[in-house]
Amino acid sequence: MRNLSIVKKKFFDYLDHIIENNKISHAYIIEIDNYDQDMVDIYDFVKMILFNKKHNELEQVNEGIIQFIDNNMYPDIKLIEPDGNNIRKRQLVELQKEYSNTSLLNNKRIYIIKNAEKMNQASGNTILKFLEEPEDNIIALLLTDNRYSVLETILSRCQILSLKETNLLDEEEEQFLEFLKFVVNPTDFFKKYNYFINNYITDKNIAKEKLLQVESTVIQYLNNQYFGENFSEKISEILNNKEEKDLLTYLSIIEEELPKLEYNINYKMWIDSLFSKLILGG
Repeated sequence: MRNLSIVKKKFFDYLDHIIENNKISHAYIIEIDNYDQDMVDIYDFVKMILFNKKHNELEQVNEGIIQFIDNNMYPDIKLIEPDGNNIRKRQLVELQKEYSNTSLLNNKRIYIIKNAEKMNQASGNTILKFLEEPEDNIIALLLTDNRYSVLETILSRCQILSLKETNLLDEEEEQFLEFLKFVVNPTDFFKKYNYFINNYITDKNIAKEKLLQVESTVIQYLNNQYFGENFSEKISEILNNKEEKDLLTYLSIIEEELPKLEYNINYKMWIDSLFSKLILGG
């Protein structure tokens, strides 16, 4: 078994947990640093799903089958890469047609989409049926180097995992931490309302981006709590004193309210409504 970085060890620790507890989701967005290096880990995840094995148990799988997977010859795995600058609608229509047939091996079927951020509206709408009406035996792995570049309709229907070695937060870290603090302590938000409206969430698109960032951060934090490890010292300082049920309530409210932002002409009214619901806990 090869040596793993801290980030990759946590990644596989979490995957071991979902394999052991039969909690595999129907769709994942996985943030990566480098396709050449990280595809090894992606295919290890694929093998874990197909053979219901923890990461350190993959050596028990028949070597010939492993070679079929590594050489992209396994019939129940489909790899989709951009055709030019985009993932084309045609590619995803062909995927749906192929996966409408029964698995030759009577096993789970997995499709991997590289550069998922290159799905445009047409191809994104095509794949939504798989994501909105998932079949138990079909699993999506959508790969990107920046989840915030993926269509929101896709992002909201996938569980987010990360292989990125870089810090979760960018140069706006302190501002984000402050905003995160107010989301999980919403009664204090209106004390700095004008500051955030005028300097941080200045329009509808930015508001959406920041709330998605809060959502994914809290999800990753909760995932890491299974192993008793700190996700990030600064984030943990904010979230450790919140009960899991409260964080799940906040996530549920954000998930429910985000689609409404598209149809709300005055986004400030939407923010007022959102934080009022966060304060009331629903």
